[in-house]
Amino acid sequence: MDTHADKQPPIISGAYAEGRLARAFVTALTHADPATRARAEERAGGWRRVLAGMAAGTLKVGSRTPVRGLPAWVTPEVLHGGFATGTARAGGPLLAYETEAARKAGVPEDREALFAHCLTETGLAELWGLLDSTCYEVALPEEAALLTVAWLVRAGEAEAALDLVREIAPFAATLRFTPRPTGSPAPDTDAVHRRTVAEAGATLAARGPNGAVETQREALRVWRPFEDELLGHWLETAGPDHRVLDRAPGGGWHERGTALLDRYRSLALEHTLCGRHRDPRGNPGILREALEETAAGRPLDARRLGLLRHAVASMVRKRGLPGSERHTAVRSAQAAQAALPSHRDVAHLVAHRLSGLPQDSGAADVSALVAPVTEAEGERSGLPAGTVVPPAIRRVVEAARSAPLPTLVELGVVPSAEVLAELVPQLVAAETARAHRDAPLRTLAAANYRAFRNRRSLLLLDLERQVRIEELPWVRAVSAQRASGADVRDSAHATLRRLAEVAVDGFPGTLLPNPLVRELSVLARRTGLDAPLVEELAADIFMGTFSPKFQAAAVVAGKLLGDGSLYERYYGIDYAAVRALADAGPGRGAARRKAARDAPEFAALCHERAGARPFGGVAENGTVIEQAQILTTHNLATLVHRVGIAPAGGWADLARRCFVTVCRLTGRVHHERWPLATVKDAAYAWRQMLFHLSLCDGETAAGVLAGMPGELARHPGHVAARLAPALAGLRLVADGGSFAADGTADAGRARRLTGWTATGGHWLCVEPTGPGRLPEA
Repeated sequence: MDTHADKQPPIISGAYAEGRLARAFVTALTHADPATRARAEERAGGWRRVLAGMAAGTLKVGSRTPVRGLPAWVTPEVLHGGFATGTARAGGPLLAYETEAARKAGVPEDREALFAHCLTETGLAELWGLLDSTCYEVALPEEAALLTVAWLVRAGEAEAALDLVREIAPFAATLRFTPRPTGSPAPDTDAVHRRTVAEAGATLAARGPNGAVETQREALRVWRPFEDELLGHWLETAGPDHRVLDRAPGGGWHERGTALLDRYRSLALEHTLCGRHRDPRGNPGILREALEETAAGRPLDARRLGLLRHAVASMVRKRGLPGSERHTAVRSAQAAQAALPSHRDVAHLVAHRLSGLPQDSGAADVSALVAPVTEAEGERSGLPAGTVVPPAIRRVVEAARSAPLPTLVELGVVPSAEVLAELVPQLVAAETARAHRDAPLRTLAAANYRAFRNRRSLLLLDLERQVRIEELPWVRAVSAQRASGADVRDSAHATLRRLAEVAVDGFPGTLLPNPLVRELSVLARRTGLDAPLVEELAADIFMGTFSPKFQAAAVVAGKLLGDGSLYERYYGIDYAAVRALADAGPGRGAARRKAARDAPEFAALCHERAGARPFGGVAENGTVIEQAQILTTHNLATLVHRVGIAPAGGWADLARRCFVTVCRLTGRVHHERWPLATVKDAAYAWRQMLFHLSLCDGETAAGVLAGMPGELARHPGHVAARLAPALAGLRLVADGGSFAADGTADAGRARRLTGWTATGGHWLCVEPTGPGRLPEA
């Protein structure tokens, strides 16, 4: 197949960068929030550097070394879409800790001088002290370089240390290679946390007043009592039936009315949040304006008098007479509500609790942090003792809980696979560190790994791969120190299986996000398993072919599902033909896959199944990529067949939960203006459901199918109508039938559910015309 290597996707053109620059520029000029404007201005500066670098030829978009003069291991500054700006993240002006280190060392305040100092006896001794105390932080991988040099020197690996210094020395004047000292040792990495204690505390400390809540508080504490006074003042003129102005007011009535109006003006100047009192059409406004007229000595005309009497009658009817039992009960409840402590004050108190804990890690036990306000805290803060911490504040604290990953998923602290992917590097860092025998080196390796995983991915073309941690010079320098026995492989395998089970079991029907796939791939390489894991590809930069691991993953799927499984029959796959592709030609097997850059036969098969032209538009690219996901099961088969995962509740339970996800996503289609992204997510969940069903025995799978109408009944009626063709197709295949070449059967009433379409609208988006049926597409 012709790969058209010279074909470039539109995203790498200058027009894309110009569009992002324009968006950032508009936000920087027009957004109401100053912090948002500042961030937008920073982004705009980045996009200007991108455009300047592309014009000057110093930036090569799509390359793994996009910045001229910088090797692949340097951490680049990367913007949205994977565009490098041409700036190294470890570059720029000296940070405060570097300036302080230079001052203490008595050297000029520049990086080259600081680099040279670290290689002296005094500098090495300082680095050894940091290694032993672990009181340092590595925010960027480069900041681990000189610590690695110091470790090598102390370990007697002088030649390896010299080689590392020679490799990084050309960048000593521009890049930051020194670590950041901290006041506390590095945290334990066996448990994970979504946020550090410091981050949670800062969020709570920065919490300001809630405008809506404070407006309501002002209304209840200030304006409702004043309205009662107004009403009571007019009721002095009412007869037995509460009809105002039926009798002459008592002595001093006009003077008291003038005083009320003066107090209103003072209150309006002081309390400006609530505006209801200014509405002339509201009952309080009618009472006040009528009082203005009488205070000015003008009689009320018939219209205003009618409005006044109606307003008074409405207020009395709603809450009773001021002072009555009903009225008093309402106002007492409102006063109690207004007296409740503000969330801001409670947040600041909890932030104070957090300030007493180690700041650079999570909190193992958060129960005391979210307990009700104590007597001592009440005396200090003014909050009533026993005040309960509101749920919104509890959630911020819960995010700093440090616990095993399954616990965090169960508690809802990890609400999605994307958040899970953010946390997994902490565990993989610990697993990476265990391979080192020396304790200080283990801590350094874990810190370096966590920093490396904060590196943003580059936009890459021509099947280039992202830089791996093994390519960092300081990681290579200590690679010989890693243990490689069965214990290390078994530990990595156990971690891999545990993380994969949490992801698959915890978030059914969700595609494994690319950052999580990368972490699982790292562990798979450590285990020595032949476990090909594949990423989700972007349709807008798809180059028409796939790397060999996609074909290898499809072969693994065929070994698991290739004996006439429900999955194979539903999607019309010939897994025997897929295996034949892998076996065809000279240089078979793993050696051939390792040498090849792409798998053209597999790509041709995906194009054929999608019915797409080579190098079509984004939608056609999407249909081809989806066929690759179908053939490979997007990692599920590899995780089951090679890694050995198994859900705690069994495959049938997982299939049911995937169907719940399908129904939930289909329900969103009805309300969305652009629903195709949701349709694709629903098709992903449907595919996972079919995979899990295929691992059940026939009787169990039939039970899951029989329970689907009951689940549909728990969703809006249009969900069942939209999914009717998909369910008909599933029942057809389960009963031994098959689809036509276009994915339909039974005159179009049964359809194969896939997410991408190259023909425009998707049949799942068509509005139902009757219960349980859709119009012909």
